[in-house]
Amino acid sequence: MAGNIEDYALIGDCETAALVGRDGSIEWLCWPSFDSEACFAALIGTEDNGRWKVAPADAVVRCSRRYRGDSLILETTFETSSGIITLIDFMPPRGTASDIVRLVRGDCGVVKVEMHLVIRFGFGVAIPWVKRGEDGALLAIGGPDMVVLHTPVETRGENMTTVAEFEVAEGDTVPLVLTYGASHLPVPTEIDPHQALKDTEEFWAEWSGRCTYQGEYRELVMRSLITLKALTFAPSGGIVAAPTTSLPEKLGGSRNWDYRFCWLRDATFTLFALMNNGYTEEAAAWHDWLLRAVAGNPANMQIMYGIYGERRLLEWQADWLAGYQGAQPVRIGNAAHAQLQLDVYGELIDAFHQWRHADITLDGESWALECKVLQHLAKIWDQPDSGIWELRGPRQHYVSSKVMTWVAFDRGIKSVEQFGLKAPLAEWRALREKIHADVCAHGFDAAQNAFVEHYGAKVLDASVLLIPAVGFLPPRDPRVLGTLEAIERHLMVDGFVMRHDPREQPDQTEPVEGAFLACSLWLADAYVLAGEIQRAKELFDRVAGIANDLGLLAEEYDTTERRQAGNFPQALTHIALINTANNLTAAKASAEKPAMQRSKQS
Repeated sequence: MAGNIEDYALIGDCETAALVGRDGSIEWLCWPSFDSEACFAALIGTEDNGRWKVAPADAVVRCSRRYRGDSLILETTFETSSGIITLIDFMPPRGTASDIVRLVRGDCGVVKVEMHLVIRFGFGVAIPWVKRGEDGALLAIGGPDMVVLHTPVETRGENMTTVAEFEVAEGDTVPLVLTYGASHLPVPTEIDPHQALKDTEEFWAEWSGRCTYQGEYRELVMRSLITLKALTFAPSGGIVAAPTTSLPEKLGGSRNWDYRFCWLRDATFTLFALMNNGYTEEAAAWHDWLLRAVAGNPANMQIMYGIYGERRLLEWQADWLAGYQGAQPVRIGNAAHAQLQLDVYGELIDAFHQWRHADITLDGESWALECKVLQHLAKIWDQPDSGIWELRGPRQHYVSSKVMTWVAFDRGIKSVEQFGLKAPLAEWRALREKIHADVCAHGFDAAQNAFVEHYGAKVLDASVLLIPAVGFLPPRDPRVLGTLEAIERHLMVDGFVMRHDPREQPDQTEPVEGAFLACSLWLADAYVLAGEIQRAKELFDRVAGIANDLGLLAEEYDTTERRQAGNFPQALTHIALINTANNLTAAKASAEKPAMQRSKQS
């Protein structure tokens, strides 16, 4: 059975990523890209669905792990009664092929090591044809896929598994390299694993060295930025929400979704996380991906796209997989891509506005596209939608969606006013005022002194925490402060923020899912804006405190089981952590005027 979500580490080559357990088992890998079919799927199935384990044969007395400096090179040290070894796992920056390199280094004594390699293409269902290549390498071929194992270790087949046993003495380093290639092409060229280690270390040292953040949270921010880089699909600039699918929001539950796609909703959050910490090249690549993805008729704009900007993300279920610790179904693709979610229009226009302030060169067609988007939004802003949380029930007039339509027109107006662009300014100003009045009249419950989930509702929704951050109302407006107090009363569980109001499920004795970590950080941001710096720091520290030993965070946190939940690692969580750290640092530097990154241009 798969380990706890927080037991995994991330390695990757900025085109795909793998999850490595504390026991030296790689249990998730989609090859050659984030959205490809998995060849190691034990994470959401069983060992028979694919994994690659390298670990001591004898009992492990002690195990520890770390990343080598500010890199994505994982080092796991195993101590046994006979000695100590370190397993070094990494994926080099991609050349002509994608590689996973595993180096077993002898640190002390002599340790017997076992390898179990189970390759299963097609999300754990297709057993490959295995043969020896001319150079002695092991080739596994199935349909369009091929992987090649290069190692000096003698291997053998056993029960549809490739196994090996070997000894590693102090001073020895034994390499094992697995390489992906298309089965119709020549076998990929073998790489030098030791040179690959040097190249990978240099790649990450150069990239991490560009970080401009120097505040007290540098270690957390740096690890989150590296994670965000690892989730970036380098060829297109798109950033996936997570490298996994179907890790449950509620442990053992059925809210299991595929996150290996790119959400427009994350646009502005991502932009600030990159720009405010020195990564303008990545911010520009994200802009280019956005522009290509949404090009065309604004009426056809989606909430998410594939890594190249693909629009059709058909959802189906892999019934042969048991699910993460039994959580079913396992979903591939995401049907929510077809939903109407009005908030993404605001995120898109806001992102382009912030790019202008950052002096990042925009494509000449950017403003024409924005005007078309706002022209379309003017016709549909007052329709009900599926909301920020992509609920699969009836559409509603969600408050956060309406607020973000206000943001769309507000940022369009500001782009005209500040950069001399041409647009129907009077029309946009009138719409901005109309939307603002509509939200305040129908989305605010005077009895609770709080903004609610949707028009006419009594329950709350954590997404309204963004109201002060986007500049819809001042941070200390009584309605904003009342909303914060109501969220503290009804949505906080054990010090963390739920995104849904538990009162929506009166028959439930437990929340339907874990606390949503990004929402907890949004509350911290609202505290900073309101001048409650100490409360913000306490909440930030609480979220940071549940990161695993490597600084990685999933989407949610089960406060009862004290376990991470949801897809892992989650880009939005790490983006929110980066931005809140920046906000806290800026607030400490200027206590009189907190420089909130999200709203500074509002």
